[in-house]
Amino acid sequence: MAAAGFLVTLAIFLVSSSSISNAFDNDPLQDFCVAVPDASAAVFVNGKICKNPKLVTTDDFVASGFNTPASTNNSLGFG
Repeated sequence: MAAAGFLVTLAIFLVSSSSISNAFDNDPLQDFCVAVPDASAAVFVNGKICKNPKLVTTDDFVASGFNTPASTNNSLGFG
C-alpha cells in the first residue's frame, strides 16, 4: 500500500512539473522598442514608432547620466 501512495505522489509531482515547463509563449511579441527621433527611419511596432530591431545595439539601453548625483534642492525633488 505504501508503494501505491508513493506512485500516486510521484505521478502528481511529474504532472505538475511538466505543466510548468510547457508554460511559454509560442508566438512572442517584440518586447522592446527603442525610440527614434526621425520617424522616417523607424519601424511601426505594436502602435509605437521604434528603431529597426535589426539595428538595435546594446548602447541603446545604456544611459551615462545615472552615475552622477544631481541636486534635489528644488520643488520637484530631483533634477
